[in-house]
Amino acid sequence: MNLHRRALLAGLAALPAAPARAAEPIRLGLLKTLSPAPFYLAQEHGHFAAAGVDVAFTFFQAAQPIAAAAVAGDIDVGVTALTGGFFSLAGKGALKVIGGGLHEQKGVELTAILVSKQAYAAGLTSLDKLAGHSFAITQYGSSFHYMIGRLAQIVGFDLKSMTLRPLQDIGNMLAAVRSGQVDATMAIASQAKPAAASGDVHIIGWVGDQVPYQITALFTTKPMLASRADALRRFCAGYRKGVADYRAAFLANPPTGTDAAIASITKYVFTGDPAAGEKIKAGIGWYDDGAALDVTDVKAQLAWFQEQGMVKGPIDPADIIDTAYLPTR
Repeated sequence: MNLHRRALLAGLAALPAAPARAAEPIRLGLLKTLSPAPFYLAQEHGHFAAAGVDVAFTFFQAAQPIAAAAVAGDIDVGVTALTGGFFSLAGKGALKVIGGGLHEQKGVELTAILVSKQAYAAGLTSLDKLAGHSFAITQYGSSFHYMIGRLAQIVGFDLKSMTLRPLQDIGNMLAAVRSGQVDATMAIASQAKPAAASGDVHIIGWVGDQVPYQITALFTTKPMLASRADALRRFCAGYRKGVADYRAAFLANPPTGTDAAIASITKYVFTGDPAAGEKIKAGIGWYDDGAALDVTDVKAQLAWFQEQGMVKGPIDPADIIDTAYLPTR
């Protein structure tokens, strides 16, 4: 090696090392509602950062677009209700359920069945009297469609006798029952209880008392599982700590860290609302310890959508569920 080349190499060796390229963030798709609160806590309390993963939130207005965005490659993971559309996409190999989210739980007042004051006065005072009435949902194949379908099976009324009215938006559903345009609908407690207190509607039951089920779940894409499994595991570790904070603040007896949790959550929902704390407490739902997934119920949901003809073709549940990242219920 000549002296000139040796000097050049020595000079290059003396240069400071180039900074390591920042890890690509994990893009999480979610609704800007109270339901994904443990993810807000994991972000605000630094649990994702401590796990060594950067998480970017992408907010959506409805559940189905979250699954579609994952298939399109616009997000890496998502948390939303398991709809007929979701199962159809998962059945094609594009998506897999990897963890639990919000769970309808007996004794936890999360989703109320509401009836209009006119329908209540006319005799619609209990769940077994829903047959023959109109009922607002967001759309066919939605979680609301599933909930009223399962209620029909368990309580013992004929779903086919009901008039389901897809109104696309939860706000439209609530407005329709308050005005008497429909006889009944569903709403989460933070919306249902104030509506009932106003006298516009009556609560005749809670979904969780009749149909405990995995209302939302965490899912990811085939490319994430194939090429970023380590990042996904770190993301799930941060999420589990967010769930632990949520359970400590709202589900434990006695609760701890509630004020701090509310302050973190209000950076995303009920921002600037002086009644934010009470609204958050009124809308708290159940998350299983460790963000566990209710595998049995996910299978039951898939079977129901298949029975209704909303998911075509045979789908093996093992092909759409991966239990390697989070515990099961």
